[in-house]
Amino acid sequence: MYPYLGHSYYGASSHGFLPPGLFLILFVLILIFSLYAQFRVSSAYNKNSRIGSRSGLTGREVAEAVMAQAGIQDVAIEEISGHLTDHYDPVNKRLALSSENYRGTSLAALGIAAHESGHAIQHQIGYQMLRFRMALIPATQIVSRILPFVILASWIFIRGISGPILDVAIICYAVLTLFQLITLPVEFDASRRAKVQLVNLGILNRDEMPGVNETLDAAALTYVAAFVGSLLVLLQLISNRRN
Repeated sequence: MYPYLGHSYYGASSHGFLPPGLFLILFVLILIFSLYAQFRVSSAYNKNSRIGSRSGLTGREVAEAVMAQAGIQDVAIEEISGHLTDHYDPVNKRLALSSENYRGTSLAALGIAAHESGHAIQHQIGYQMLRFRMALIPATQIVSRILPFVILASWIFIRGISGPILDVAIICYAVLTLFQLITLPVEFDASRRAKVQLVNLGILNRDEMPGVNETLDAAALTYVAAFVGSLLVLLQLISNRRN
């Protein structure tokens, strides 16, 4: 998202939602917050990936236990490459865990495995916000392909984004902002479910939970930063359109 933010406030009008100078300051602050969130995720994960759980269960075993408790038997758990590439694929009913979390027994690995299992539970019970996010995925994929061309056009036309190009940019950011907004409750709810299940199933003791909380709460900051950044740009674009 951020590669597009730097040019978005330039338009045919002299002022938008905020004066260009103030908008730029807010943009920089949001960018700093985003970098801080990424640092928090990396720091929390690195710290808690070195703390083994007393149960000695792997991330895969935890995912199996959490989903079994919820009566889920049709979701495949697969090991994938990459660092923190863990995700739940609701279309193919596939829970993908990176190798370090699939095989890992750390507090971070178990927390992430339980979090992704929380998405599987959401899918099973028909959690409305997850269904809404799933419905938006095709649209977000389309606008993500369009945005680079919008930014390229804004460079070609010296005055920046205006006219039909501005309208397209507004639609793109409206879709992305809505997707980021819906993502917040989906991710928060999955983490809540994960924390409850880890304790209720006896996988972790309560005194082990701070490590899980730190890891999952740090990840939540990245979603907040993405939403706030997208919203700020959208408001500026809409204001430029009205002027």
